[in-house]
Amino acid sequence: MDLLVNAVISGLLLGGFYAAVSIGVAISFGMLDIVNIAHPAFILLGSYAAFIGNTVFGVDPLLAAVVMLPAFYLLGMVVYQIYYVAFERRDDQSLRGLSFFFGLMFIGEVALVLVFGVDYRSVQAMYTQGNLDLGLVELPLRLLVPFLVALAMVVGLQIFLSQTFVGRAVQAVAQDQQALRLMAANPARIKRIAFGLSFATAALAGAILIIIQPVEPSIGREYIGRVFAICVLGGLGSFPGMVIAAVTLGVAENITATFFGPSWAPAVSFGVLLITLAVRPSGILGR
Repeated sequence: MDLLVNAVISGLLLGGFYAAVSIGVAISFGMLDIVNIAHPAFILLGSYAAFIGNTVFGVDPLLAAVVMLPAFYLLGMVVYQIYYVAFERRDDQSLRGLSFFFGLMFIGEVALVLVFGVDYRSVQAMYTQGNLDLGLVELPLRLLVPFLVALAMVVGLQIFLSQTFVGRAVQAVAQDQQALRLMAANPARIKRIAFGLSFATAALAGAILIIIQPVEPSIGREYIGRVFAICVLGGLGSFPGMVIAAVTLGVAENITATFFGPSWAPAVSFGVLLITLAVRPSGILGR
């Protein structure tokens, strides 16, 4: 029984990490209809930025990620502007637009290999070791701290999107651009801001990733299918649904890995996705 309880608790914390790595895709794919499959590569860029800040300058990896947020935000705006000029403005967003992000993903991975090699890299902080003992339950600090950071990021973005004009415009831009123009908002500018936010989340998600586990340049491929599955399972454009989906998959994977072995975990998580979509095609909280 204790093993099951700890597996569920660790799965909840793992779900917070999944929410952190999926939130950028929830913005780009769920709200903007842009299939940015290169997002995990930029998460890894955030991981290596945190690694440099921690090992070279002795800065806490989470603080290093916060310092890098403006740079990632500007990078996201630049990437969207290139995408807009080359594809979206010409109404050529399908296969060629997808190829653009494929190219970014492989360029990013090769660049990281050239700079950092293929060795695993990790960071050190006071919360990367040890557990918080609550009697029957032990909470690994390397999962608990990232979970709290991910929760704060999701809540902060949800407040921004629901309580500000720009946030509401981001939610509306993929649904009715003409109505957005009537409200004196430029859809391309709103998408540029949203894409910047999507990339900014990658900085924090990357720091969370390297806190939880060592990273190497190709590890981002493991999360491509998972983050899109979480967004679809939760309901496109729904942050609360995305969080529920992330936690559901985190718990399902951790229980499966604990009792049946880690090799079964991905199969179970995608099985949950297929069952949910068979019952509710729009996702858990999809409209």
